[in-house]
Amino acid sequence: MKSILQQKSSAFICLFFISIFFFIACKDYTKNILYKDVPDASIQAGEKLAKQYCASCHQFPEPSLLDAKTWDHGVLPQMGPRLGIFNYGFKQYASAIFDTNIGKRFYPSQQVISFVQWQNIIDYYTATSPDSLLPARKDVEIKMNEKLFQPIHPSFTYPMPGISFVKMEPGHQLVISDSLAKKVLVFDSALQLTDSINTNGAVTDIIKDSNTLTLCNTGVLNPNNGKFGSVENISLNHPSVTDTIQKNLMRPVQINKIDLNKDGKDDYVVCEFGNLKGALSWLENKGNNNYEYHVISTAPGAIKTYITDYNHDGLPDIWALFSQGDEGVFLYTNKGNGVFESKRLLTFPPSYGSSSFELIDFNKDGYDDIIYTCGDNADYSPVLKPYHGVYIFLNDGKNNFTQKYFYPINGCYKAIAKDFDNDGDLDIATISFFADYQHHPEEGFVFLKNNGNFNFTPYSLNAAKYGRWLTMDASDFDGDGKIDLVLGNFSIIPSKLHSKINWMQQPPFLVLKNIQ
Repeated sequence: MKSILQQKSSAFICLFFISIFFFIACKDYTKNILYKDVPDASIQAGEKLAKQYCASCHQFPEPSLLDAKTWDHGVLPQMGPRLGIFNYGFKQYASAIFDTNIGKRFYPSQQVISFVQWQNIIDYYTATSPDSLLPARKDVEIKMNEKLFQPIHPSFTYPMPGISFVKMEPGHQLVISDSLAKKVLVFDSALQLTDSINTNGAVTDIIKDSNTLTLCNTGVLNPNNGKFGSVENISLNHPSVTDTIQKNLMRPVQINKIDLNKDGKDDYVVCEFGNLKGALSWLENKGNNNYEYHVISTAPGAIKTYITDYNHDGLPDIWALFSQGDEGVFLYTNKGNGVFESKRLLTFPPSYGSSSFELIDFNKDGYDDIIYTCGDNADYSPVLKPYHGVYIFLNDGKNNFTQKYFYPINGCYKAIAKDFDNDGDLDIATISFFADYQHHPEEGFVFLKNNGNFNFTPYSLNAAKYGRWLTMDASDFDGDGKIDLVLGNFSIIPSKLHSKINWMQQPPFLVLKNIQ
């Protein structure tokens, strides 16, 4: 009897596993109607290959993140060369292979996978992705409110505003950079121009100390892999004289000044965004205006850093956002002697287009939280994405972060959290550089008023549509005890944005005086 029961049990187990295998082998994928004839076997093989190869470089991108056309004509042709596939069918992939700045060893010299396997990956992404992405559902719609900020336009104009940096300085001074005109401009409290300094490239960050400006000069603003950038000092007393601190940088976009190795001399932390190549680096001050270059990470896309001593060991640590390919927030713990220990805090898919983050104790529990925005839509997937917007991630006290809040804003580019209405909690001001200008131009500027318990009311202004806002800063500009804002207009207009406003005819920047 026992033997018969054992035989029946073994037969049942065998039948169970055969059924499971049959179910997996015959998995019925939900297919895009345009690709309904793609064989399930090819899709299944493509899914396995994508999880093996795509996920080896960044977070695995689910097909649902983009529409089928964008996968087929935008993203996958850029990914093929990473697997040694430069031509497929009648298509030639990635013009970057002809970029002499990228180096001969960046792409594989031989195919990593076969053409059949590459077609499997194409089939997986095109057949199982949607025709189009549905708009994000907003729990609370943006309301127009002209009683929050008073827009103040400067009398100063440019034929084509290309503002790549704005800063409200103490003493009621405004410093901006126009990357197209290649000038740094200084305005007084009445928004009258007081200084105009020529630069030899696009400046995206400025540190002002007394009468000295330290410039983060990208050299060439458009995505590139060349070493055309620099960090340089300019004296306001002698603006024609440039003192170069470091040259041959890969498209640097942000700098921080800090004594990183605690030797009594200020060093610089540099975000070298680059493009396909880049770095997070630091410039060690050796004295007598000599700096030694060190690399912390060779990953491209470093866009923003904060420096804090989070573990209270007396050494400054670096929090960094990377926004190219392997997107995420990383913490580099300073171990001394130029050694940093890396920890990944947050990871995002490469289609997110991470654009900024703030490190701030949002819930006042004594630990720094993260305000994060994503919305860079300039690459190979320029479609409106429902996951673009502003996020709040809370710190559990051990630098583990959990999403607490999300508000969808197409093309969101920056967020600043401050107590704008002086009620004791933090509100959030945001700008979008890739808003839905055709249907929702109010997304260009959104003010999230904090009602408590992570409930926010989103407001905008009519003036939001009169600029393409790339950069923003906040400070009490007029000294009345309220935090004001300044928005920078970068007026280059891709035709797909469908704006009814000619941003080129608008002021280069807009001051929003807080009247709450």
